[in-house]
Amino acid sequence: MSEPNGLLPVLADRIRREGPISVADYMALALGHPQFGYYMSREPFGRSGDFITAPEISQMFGELIGLWAAQVWLDLSSPGQFALVELGPGRGTLMADMLRSTARVHGFGAAAQIHLVEMSPALRARQKAALPDATPHWHDGIDTLPGNLPLLIIANEFFDALPIHQLLHGPAGWRERAVDLTPDGTLCWGSQPAPQALVASVSPARSAALAASHPAAAPAIVELCPAGAAISHELAGRLVRQSGAALFIDYGYADAAAVGDSFQALAAHRFADPLAEPGHADLTAHVDFAALAEAATSAGAVAYGIGTQGGFLQALGLETRATQLMARADEAGRRAIAEAATRLADVQQMGHLFKVLGLAGSGLKALPALTLYRPG
Repeated sequence: MSEPNGLLPVLADRIRREGPISVADYMALALGHPQFGYYMSREPFGRSGDFITAPEISQMFGELIGLWAAQVWLDLSSPGQFALVELGPGRGTLMADMLRSTARVHGFGAAAQIHLVEMSPALRARQKAALPDATPHWHDGIDTLPGNLPLLIIANEFFDALPIHQLLHGPAGWRERAVDLTPDGTLCWGSQPAPQALVASVSPARSAALAASHPAAAPAIVELCPAGAAISHELAGRLVRQSGAALFIDYGYADAAAVGDSFQALAAHRFADPLAEPGHADLTAHVDFAALAEAATSAGAVAYGIGTQGGFLQALGLETRATQLMARADEAGRRAIAEAATRLADVQQMGHLFKVLGLAGSGLKALPALTLYRPG
C-alpha cells in the first residue's frame, strides 16, 4: 500500500480558500512543509532514495572541492579562524570528504569552523553521524551565519530546489502559471495575473528574445527565482565585508536569454508528474547562473565562471586523483572509479549540464580553476 499523502488536503484547503497558488508557493510547501514537506521527513539521497548527487557518486568530488577550498584559504593568507559553510549539505558526505582531503593542509582544519545550512531534522541527524570528529553549527538560513569571520561557502545542488515563479508570455501579455484544483479536487495547472514586480524583473536579454520570437499557440515560459538571487546577493555582500569566496555547483544554464519549462519532479530515480504526489517527490528547476552572477556582482563581489562541472573537475586534477585511487584498487574497484569519473565529468552525463560559478570577495584576486565571468 502506498504511503498516504498528507500534504494534498493542506494544499487543496488553501486553494479553495485563497485561490490558485504560484509555482513558488507550491514548491515551498511541497519541499519544506514542517510536517509533510519532502525534505523535512525523509532521506532522498542515494540508491535507496530518489536521486544521487555528485558526492554520493565518488569521494573524488568532495576531495577536489576540499582542496579548492584549501587553496582559497591559503590565498587569503591562511586566516587563523574562518567559517567553512555548506548550503544544503545532504547526508554530510561532501563535507566529510572535504575535511579528509584537507587534513594534510597544515592549519586548515584547526582554523575551520563548520557551519551547515540545513532545515531538515532528519538530514541534520545524518550529517552529525557523518562528521563524528567535527562540531558543526547548524543554521536554518544564511542570516545567522557568522558575521565576523572570513567565509568559504560551498553550495552543491542547493539552488535547484529553491522556489521558482513561472511567467507565461503570449500574444495577450503576461500571466503567471499557477497550481489550481479540478472540480473533483485533483491538482491541476492554471494561471493567474502576473505580479508587476515579477514582470519588471525579467532580464533585458529575455525580453529581447521574447520580442524577437513569433507568437505561438502555447505561451513561452520564463522562470524566475527571486530567492536564489537574494541569497547570492546577500552572500556576496558578506564576502565583500568579511572576505572569502563561494562556490555554486548545480545543473542549469548560463544563457541570460533562456526561456522554457525546466520544472520537474523525481521519485525513485525517475521523472514524475510534479503535481501527482507533493511531498513524496523531489521538485527542482534548472538554475539561472547568469542571474546568480548578476545578483552577486551588484553586491560588489567578483564572479568567476560560468564553466562546466567537467572542465572544473578536470582542472582540479580529477584524472590524477582517479589514477591514484585505481592504483590501490582491484579490477572491480578500478572499473567503478573510472565509471564514476566519467559520470562526473563527461559531457554526455553530469559534466556539461552541471555548471560552476565562483564568487570572490575582499582579499582575493583570483579563484582556483576558474576564469573571470564575462556577461553575455
